[in-house]
Amino acid sequence: MRAVLAYAFVALALAPVCAPAQQAPYSADTEQHPEKSDLLAFAKGWHGRIELTRQNTAHGTPGESTQTKLRIDTILHGTINLFRIDLPFPDDKTTFAGDPFNPRPGDLKTRIGFAPFKAGGYSFPSFIEATFPTANPESLGSGKYQLSAALRMLAPINLPVARPADHEARFEGQVQQVNSVAGDPDTKDINYTKFELTLNDTWRGTYTFKLKFKPAVDWRQNGLTGSVGEVEGGLFFRRDWRAWLMLGHRVTGPSGIPSTYSDRIEIGIARKF
Repeated sequence: MRAVLAYAFVALALAPVCAPAQQAPYSADTEQHPEKSDLLAFAKGWHGRIELTRQNTAHGTPGESTQTKLRIDTILHGTINLFRIDLPFPDDKTTFAGDPFNPRPGDLKTRIGFAPFKAGGYSFPSFIEATFPTANPESLGSGKYQLSAALRMLAPINLPVARPADHEARFEGQVQQVNSVAGDPDTKDINYTKFELTLNDTWRGTYTFKLKFKPAVDWRQNGLTGSVGEVEGGLFFRRDWRAWLMLGHRVTGPSGIPSTYSDRIEIGIARKF
C-alpha cells in the first residue's frame, strides 16, 4: 500500500508535465501511431538531468547506508521549476563494503523546487520534499512518511587566485526542516533541522570542486547536534556529461544524528538533457 501511495503521488505530480497536447489524427505520411508520436514529441522536448551514484557509507543513519541511487530531475519553467525523484537501492548488507549485487528498494523521495527570488545580488531558491517508507525490508528505511521544506541562498564570489576569470565560484547556504507525519508507530519519530554550507567552484568550465560542511540538529534528542564534512572533485566531459568523486567524514557529534555518518565514498555520473 505504501508503494502504491508513493507511486500515485509521483504520477499526480508528473501529470501536468507529461500531459500531451491535443492528439493529432493518424497520418500515413508520418507512419506513426498518434500515441507514439506524442511520446516522441515529449521525449524530444524533455529537459532535465539523470544521475547515478554509488555510495559506500560507514555507520550511517536510516537512509544514509551503503546504496546505489538513481535521481531524475525534470526542469520546468515558471514558479515551479524542478520536479525530482530519488530512487535509492540500499544494499542488503549495511556495512561499508555492502553488497552491490544484492540491492533492495529504499525509501522513495520526491522534491518540488521553486523559482528563486533575488535580493541584494543573491538568489534564494526553495523546495519541498516528501519521503515515502517504501523500503523493503523496512529496516533499510525510516518507516515514516516525511515532509520537509528548505530555503537556499546562492552568492557569487571571487576567489583569491591568480586567474579569477577562469573560475565560476559561489557560496551556497541551505537550511531544511524535516518532520515525520505518519508511518510505523514502532519506529522513531523524525524531527530535525539540517544545514549545508558549500563552496562550489568550476574551473575553466571543465573541472568542478565542492567543499561542504553539513551540521544537523536532532530535536527528538533534545537538540543533540552532529556534522559531516565533504570534499568533491569532478569534471565535465563530452557534451552535458559530468563525473565526480566525493569523500565524507564525521566532523562533530555522536552517531545516530539524522543525515550524518562516520565515513563515505561516493562516485557518480550524470547527464543533462
